[in-house]
Amino acid sequence: MSQEAAAAAETSVYDLKGLNCPLPVLRARKRLADMQPGGLLWLETTDPLAVIDIPAFCSDSGHRLVETAAMPGGHRFLVERGA
Repeated sequence: MSQEAAAAAETSVYDLKGLNCPLPVLRARKRLADMQPGGLLWLETTDPLAVIDIPAFCSDSGHRLVETAAMPGGHRFLVERGA
């Protein structure tokens, strides 16, 4: 297992299921702001627009979208906090 994969396995999960646009992005922004640069956070959403909103948020905010995965009823996004 790579170092990045090992870190992802130990990463916190932020449950944003049941929230609709724009709440997942707003809450993710607040949670990431409290983290150290380079920190990893899984975002779990059921909002169908999150597949557009989360990548756009990461790009606009200087965070790195490490991984996106479908899960039953929604998606997971692994985000690395930017500087």
